[in-house]
Amino acid sequence: MSTLAQSIEEHLAALEPESLELLDESGQHLGHAGWKPGGSHFRLRIVSRQFAGKDRIARHRIVYAALGPLMTEIHALAINALAPDEL
Repeated sequence: MSTLAQSIEEHLAALEPESLELLDESGQHLGHAGWKPGGSHFRLRIVSRQFAGKDRIARHRIVYAALGPLMTEIHALAINALAPDEL
């Protein structure tokens, strides 16, 4: 796992996830804009009670807020944020 991926997971711990899956898909984007060694393109699946009753945009904002300054290092982040009752 890249250092950036580890930092992402550490920041997302603030959301007290019941499950978290972070895939580094950077290798699929070799040569594309924003690609860099050590990770830049990620796919996130996170389940947290903090998403209950929130729409998709609000959930994404919660994730972005948790990541804070890391968002300047991430080129692409696909987010699937779910509440526990949506599994």
